[in-house]
Amino acid sequence: MELYTYYRSTSSYRVRIALALKGLGYQALPVNLLKGEQRGAEYVALNPQGRVPALRTDEGELLLQSPAIIEYLEEVYPQPALLPAAPALRARVRGVAAIIGCDVHPLHNVSVLNQLRQLGHDEAQVNQWIAYWISQGLAAVEALIGDQGFCFGEQPGLADVYLIPQVYAAERFTVDLGGYPRIRRVAALAAGHPAFASAHPSCQVDTPAQ
Repeated sequence: MELYTYYRSTSSYRVRIALALKGLGYQALPVNLLKGEQRGAEYVALNPQGRVPALRTDEGELLLQSPAIIEYLEEVYPQPALLPAAPALRARVRGVAAIIGCDVHPLHNVSVLNQLRQLGHDEAQVNQWIAYWISQGLAAVEALIGDQGFCFGEQPGLADVYLIPQVYAAERFTVDLGGYPRIRRVAALAAGHPAFASAHPSCQVDTPAQ
């Protein structure tokens, strides 16, 4: 498989975690968002939306959007499972993932932030926007996940796949995580897990040299 990715993209980060948890190898094909490579004719021909990630499967299919890619991986490579067996619990896990993927991350996507700047908002206002929406989302997640282990048990799953990149974004934008002890517990467990460690933005082929 081939993954079009950017080291700091949280949606790419999700897919990298899912691939690592399932033990699936892939070739990383970096798309430099800062240089605008996502808007180049060659990439737009592959992905008309001009965003990352995109995954080319072993069969040559090109898949877009991290939720669809992760669902594909879960269906084609069901073990280890990212979702529990019980339907109600599956829905709860998906609900936490959706809070992050649908309600939080889109509001601090670089395209949204750039639009705010173009509308005349200064950096202080943009940072207030980011902190507000991330804090709102993390407060909801904090109330919904468990008191032990990862988000919903001793093994990581779909909720963790979404949460950990969002924690990375929160730290990047200096959002205070002090009020989220459950989330900080999950983040600490993930930091010691090889799949999460290998997917971290600091460990990618396109990570800038320090």
